[in-house]
Amino acid sequence: MPVSFSALDAEFLAQAYERIYRIRQFEQAALDLSTSQDAQIAGSVHLCAGQEAVPVGALAALSPDDRVIATYRGHGWALEAGVPAEAMFAELCHRAAGVNGGRSGSALVTAPNARFIGENSIVGAGGPIACGVAMAARLDGVDRVCVVTFGDGATSQGALHEAFVFAVTYKLPVIFVCENNGWSEMTPTESITRLERLAKRASGYGMQGVTIDGTDPLAVRDTFAVARERVVAGHGPALIECRVPRLWGHYNRDIEHYRPKTDRKAAQERDPLLVLEKRLCDTAASSAVELGLLRDRLDREWAALVERVKAMPLPDPSSAVDHVSGALRPSTDIAGSAVEEKELTYVQAVNEGLREALATNPDVLVYGEDVGHAGGIFGASRYLQREFGTERVFDTPIAEAAILGSAVGAALEGKRPVVEIMWADFLLVALDQIVNQAANIRYLTRGGRHVPMVVRVQQGATPGSTAQHSQCLEVLLAHIPGLRVGLPSTADDAYQMLRAAVAEDDPVILIESRALYQKPGAVHLRQAVQPTAGAALRREGDQVALIGWGAVMPVLEAAAGQLAVEGISASVLDLRWLSPIDWEALCRTVRTSEGRVVVVHEANLTGGFGAEIIAGLLERLGPSVVQFKRVATPDVRMPASPVLQAALLPDAQKVFAAAFDLLRSNSRLMEEEAA
Repeated sequence: MPVSFSALDAEFLAQAYERIYRIRQFEQAALDLSTSQDAQIAGSVHLCAGQEAVPVGALAALSPDDRVIATYRGHGWALEAGVPAEAMFAELCHRAAGVNGGRSGSALVTAPNARFIGENSIVGAGGPIACGVAMAARLDGVDRVCVVTFGDGATSQGALHEAFVFAVTYKLPVIFVCENNGWSEMTPTESITRLERLAKRASGYGMQGVTIDGTDPLAVRDTFAVARERVVAGHGPALIECRVPRLWGHYNRDIEHYRPKTDRKAAQERDPLLVLEKRLCDTAASSAVELGLLRDRLDREWAALVERVKAMPLPDPSSAVDHVSGALRPSTDIAGSAVEEKELTYVQAVNEGLREALATNPDVLVYGEDVGHAGGIFGASRYLQREFGTERVFDTPIAEAAILGSAVGAALEGKRPVVEIMWADFLLVALDQIVNQAANIRYLTRGGRHVPMVVRVQQGATPGSTAQHSQCLEVLLAHIPGLRVGLPSTADDAYQMLRAAVAEDDPVILIESRALYQKPGAVHLRQAVQPTAGAALRREGDQVALIGWGAVMPVLEAAAGQLAVEGISASVLDLRWLSPIDWEALCRTVRTSEGRVVVVHEANLTGGFGAEIIAGLLERLGPSVVQFKRVATPDVRMPASPVLQAALLPDAQKVFAAAFDLLRSNSRLMEEEAA
């Protein structure tokens, strides 16, 4: 450590001391108020004591427009990025005046301002989102970087490695920051990683990496300044490993029984406050008296702030259900456009919907594995890259977490990404970015921020598809508040529902059917853009209602035709959207059919969405009205053999038999009641 420095550096270090102390005050109060008998803060709190010099030095080097995504130990980053200390502390104390109204708490402060995207309580999950934020900056042509922080333990997480690959592929302006305190939660990192410096991993991805003393705000500032200059110049991302001490436990109630005393002592000796105080005094840039007076003033100010926060009201309990999703958008006419009817296959209709979205909205991006040059494995994006260029339609690495996470980040920055995941089964390797990230943001920010992203995926069994390429997962996704989930069954719906999804401000999952991709139908081009809701009555009838969605709809229509031959009038209702459900249409259709309903889906029976439909009808219409049957795939894995598949999948005969049995049972009951 140098014994002298310039007047400007001396001034910066004096300011850094004050800022580090302010963060330490915040963390000490958070520790005290989460562990005392009259605790104001519920749950686990992860504190950054010992790491404060990193955000202080980094933010001094960054532009006011640069973005920051922090790990769950990110209070210091939030404060340095301009989040007001009082509103931030009120959030930890679950007050209505908190930056997220008490919805986020300590570990998940979300998008409180343009600069601080937020914390992330999923280890390593911020990396892919940072890629999307940086991608949006590059597309907008602005010199803006995204800094994303994580601990040393996160370097074992797959999502973070995908982010490294994604950022390097496109030379994105991302600065990855590893705050290495030597502990992967409660496990020494050296027992997991055989590298002396974690920054060495950077070279394996083709990016620059450096290891620095994270207790030295000058070293941090100057390193970040160099990294930022290089990153915005188009040389690709950088990894900065900041060696920091862990002064306190992994979380607020961690008694650290596993930690050697020698390690604690070594950490205390590296306390950035003590090190910086000594440095300022040794160089006469300040004195112990001056620094003591500064701490006294800051302590008084902070004590008053804590008392104000304690006096703040708690959130209104009735607001707990607000802002899960935005209000349904009404149908929107396209000015000056005449509706044109055209015969297209289902997959051609998807292609037409993507083309229209790209042509009418410059913020729309289309990307995924093989989506650009090849035009998609099923041809859904064919020729779009040629028409709209490689910046708006492009191929990605085989990295689902990076694809989905980057879509979250890009959407937060005002883009409207439409990403393709080839098979629904592949969503399972990256479900975090949909469930824990995209679905949360509107709710946590009380409607202040939203994520207008679309995920296109196809699902279902076709001859030869394996058990890892045939699962129907709509029930998993429809279960998640904050997501809109639709399953088009016709070429027209493939077009109309995609247009609706692109116009939607909430994340939308569109589950297409590979089995229907080549099925033709009339498509009404340039029609008014629909809302992301609403069932479609495909056939009217008054004796039994056949209800389904997606790939089973041709089966239902065929079964209704067979029933008509037998003199039975069946209605066919295509739910189309499972989130939100069109309960009005459902109840109306079932009432018209005297309460008799057969619900059909390709997904396996147990836990399938059909059970939710039946339960909802029973609650709304009453058990004395609703008589039901379910037709679904049995609870087995899907075999590749076409013969075995046919034995399992719903077909017209199975639906016919269920409806016929329902009517026969009903007639028998009526006869018994009459007798």
